[in-house]
Amino acid sequence: MTRESRWCSELQESLFTKSREGVSGYKLPSWTGAPVTVNLPEGSLRQNECDLPSISEPEVMRHFTALSTLNHHIERGMYPLGSCTMKYNPRMNERVAALPGFSSLHPEQDVEDIQGMLEALYILQDMLCEITGFSDCCLQPAAGAHGEFLGMQVIRAFHLANGNDNRDEVLIPDSAHGTNPASVVVTGMKPVTIKSGADGRIDLEVLRAACNENTAGIMITNPSTLGLFEKDIVEISKIIHEAGGRLYMDGANMNAIMGKSRPADMGFDVIHLNLHKTFSTPHGGGGPGSGPICVTEELAPFLPAPIIVEEDGQFELTSYQEQRPSVHPYFGNVGICIRALTYILRCGGNGLTRVSEIAVLNANYIKAELSGVLDIDHSEDCLHEFVATGKQWKEKFGVRTLDVAKRLLDYGMHAPTVYFPLIVDEALMIEPTETESLESLKLFIAAIKSIREEAENNPELLHNAPVSTPVGRMDETKAARQPDLSWMGPCNCG
Repeated sequence: MTRESRWCSELQESLFTKSREGVSGYKLPSWTGAPVTVNLPEGSLRQNECDLPSISEPEVMRHFTALSTLNHHIERGMYPLGSCTMKYNPRMNERVAALPGFSSLHPEQDVEDIQGMLEALYILQDMLCEITGFSDCCLQPAAGAHGEFLGMQVIRAFHLANGNDNRDEVLIPDSAHGTNPASVVVTGMKPVTIKSGADGRIDLEVLRAACNENTAGIMITNPSTLGLFEKDIVEISKIIHEAGGRLYMDGANMNAIMGKSRPADMGFDVIHLNLHKTFSTPHGGGGPGSGPICVTEELAPFLPAPIIVEEDGQFELTSYQEQRPSVHPYFGNVGICIRALTYILRCGGNGLTRVSEIAVLNANYIKAELSGVLDIDHSEDCLHEFVATGKQWKEKFGVRTLDVAKRLLDYGMHAPTVYFPLIVDEALMIEPTETESLESLKLFIAAIKSIREEAENNPELLHNAPVSTPVGRMDETKAARQPDLSWMGPCNCG
């Protein structure tokens, strides 16, 4: 029996073969009220009872706890996923968001009934504006890419309101996140790629040549996906503004500059913030997410309703004259917003600055310790992340970056981002974040050094990795095109 089939067999047994008639972990009370009328289409009603296993509560809990150990997650070990900032989510945030005064509200309640929630969201908006330097904020976007979409809508609406229908080109560096050009396209504009210079930053001459009467703006991640700060950002801002465009900042990497540098001061006009990256709310499957945008006073009239304002100690909802349609019901994913507010208040201004300092320190420590083990194209000091290349490992030992990533799972660590950005061959993008201890960093460094020795002496081991996880090496193409997202057991669910 293979390792994979053994694990599947054990999970099947825990669910179904352990089922015993008459055993139950929980029973709902019998309904003694008036008959319930269900107005559903006839074909939508279950025809027979769901044949779920009869198992005690301890067995159910053990089953799902066992399931939770099959995947790697931030509570199990280091997760240095570059550009995604997979840092620990403090449990205090969860407790605050679960308070009845927040979690038990209904979005249709009158404004008078939700004053506490509105005040919390108003404070969060104000704090995000203070951190970024902008004047107005919208909490509606449900993810970073959603924030990009709204930011592009705002810039497009601004140009249309000023009669500049022709401005539909958005400049994007070749090292950008893949969502950037996608966000441009879905808002009806055209992405124009800007080639990076030899130092990985925007080439000013290439930028000047790309600007014309059709330029709507530019999307920049600063620091970039290479972990480098755009040192010419003030000049970039000048070039774009003189061309009539506006600057959009992808705020995915704000974890590197909080308390150190404000995007509005750099010359940006709009930014989206990933609360799950910068402000320690759940990420991905732990969501839903949140990607608020902050804008200059000039662009504020193009934000969607509702806008939370304070008048004589009361919080009201209003809209701007040039109001855009909403991009999310009500106020966005408020539970995530409350988590972010808790994190900001707990850290305070000095704490957020310290977050950036430690995130940058941790990345540079790993980078220095792995010098000579992994090649790094841009060898100057990085900020919160850096991009190494496994090109020489591939040429010398026949070991790909993908092999290194899979082998790291056997060391109890998730892999860094691989093969991105595309401008670096065999890329490994490493971001430890500020929540990893020195001991964790040393373990990661030791793991990479050990894998380097394995690549030289036993490359076949890496080709077959991971070898100690519940599921072994997957067929990458088949897993993407034919995902197996569920296991159909003997349950008869009608």
